[in-house]
Amino acid sequence: MNTTPATEAEQIVRSLARTLTAPQPTECLPCYLDRVLRVARCDGTLRLAKRYRDTVAPRATALERRMHQSGGCCDCEILMNVYESKSDDVHPCQGTRKGSTSPCGLWRPVRHW
Repeated sequence: MNTTPATEAEQIVRSLARTLTAPQPTECLPCYLDRVLRVARCDGTLRLAKRYRDTVAPRATALERRMHQSGGCCDCEILMNVYESKSDDVHPCQGTRKGSTSPCGLWRPVRHW
């Protein structure tokens, strides 16, 4: 099947986007969101958090509910309302165990009083 240059270009862009937004090995959820949201805009959903979960921790079925309960109704709100960095420099990620959505040692839960 012949593809047009526009179709081929679209396939290349989609492939590049998938590669850029793929979680890195042992990367924790907050580090992943921090890295990806520097190059991709938040769309008001948990699109990236779901991608992380589906790729890294598919058994974490309560992730969305936990994020919503802590004030993380979209990807960027997770970094504002759920986790806060312990310092200005959160790179490189200190890593987390396989299948976990827990933060690495560079992050702590936001305290809600």
